[in-house]
Amino acid sequence: MRRIDHWAGVPLCWLVSGVLRLWQAIRPPVQVAPRRVLFIELSEMGSTILADPAMQKLKRERGVELFFLIFAKNAPSLHLLDTVARDNIFTIREESLWHLALDTLAFLRWSRRRGIDSVVDLELFSRFTALLTGLSGAVNRVGFHAFHNEGLYRGGMLTRRVAYNPHQHIARNFVALVNALLADREELPFSKTLIADEEIRLRKISVDAERREAMRDRIRRLHPAWRPQEQPLVLINPNASELLPQRRWMPERYVALMKMILEQFPQALILITGAPSEREEAESLRSATGSGRCINFAGQLQLGELPVLYSIATLMVTNDSGPGHFSAITDLPTFVLFGPETPALYGSLGNSTPIYAGLACSPCVSAANHRKTPCRDNVCLQVIQPEQVFDTLRPVLEKAVQ
Repeated sequence: MRRIDHWAGVPLCWLVSGVLRLWQAIRPPVQVAPRRVLFIELSEMGSTILADPAMQKLKRERGVELFFLIFAKNAPSLHLLDTVARDNIFTIREESLWHLALDTLAFLRWSRRRGIDSVVDLELFSRFTALLTGLSGAVNRVGFHAFHNEGLYRGGMLTRRVAYNPHQHIARNFVALVNALLADREELPFSKTLIADEEIRLRKISVDAERREAMRDRIRRLHPAWRPQEQPLVLINPNASELLPQRRWMPERYVALMKMILEQFPQALILITGAPSEREEAESLRSATGSGRCINFAGQLQLGELPVLYSIATLMVTNDSGPGHFSAITDLPTFVLFGPETPALYGSLGNSTPIYAGLACSPCVSAANHRKTPCRDNVCLQVIQPEQVFDTLRPVLEKAVQ
């Protein structure tokens, strides 16, 4: 994907930028207030949660109709909060170049038929989304621009160029994009605004008692002896995206942590969660604990069912990945292991505790290096010991068993 984005993206961005400049010289754009706003975030499921405060601000202050463009496999993450109506979500398949090309052409027709007047490109690293933004037909096109900083060449697609701030949480950067769209005057660069803490607070969902009890029943089918009122439920999410394998804590560390929990808290029940493709790995971890109170739960739920599970759990331990953000829409105490990325920029907006060694080399992936790292030895996670993680989460379990 990166090779295609580079070798095809650079010349296409240059070409489309020239065409847009020529077109604008012939027919200068007429400024319009945002009414039908499309957000683009293709590849990061967690970012759909982190962008929600920005989308909510736009709805709250201008009453706009929201649309979203995302890869098909990541679309369920938008359904967790349902900020964007499902009919307003367009998905692109990425299994093959053929599907990618077909869906891209379909999107360009769709955006015009829907009368999209504004696009907010949330991506930092993609020339593909820059092209989609430029060709969308929207009058207002907002996104991050490198200016004099390190960054990808993405052409001149944007009408409002925002300076990405590497010292601010990504959720604040997303709000800055919305502020640029709403600005009543030109700025260079956008956005010269103060973003208050209240602006990046995340909405919480409510899960009714019937759905919670149905989830408990599903767990009891796998472990009939579980007594929810007496036995705390601990979730372990050991995997992370293949996009950045350096984010993974070692399997043996998860096994050691689970053994500590099971030994020190004989009431506790552990569920190992994950996608269906992770079931074999989860089974290996479960087997290594040697305990009947450790259950392989990978592949048991659809993404949309995760908040129900989180609403009945006591705590979760996870790598820096989607579940750390999905749990933020509930009150679940979540402990997130960080290594090549930093919680200062990508931490969860929920009831989350980051566990981060903060080595001299961390974080080693950023917008400045296009999220590439030469590291093949993630010492930043190796130095985090199971005992440290256990001591951090112990107070939550002690309170649960009182």
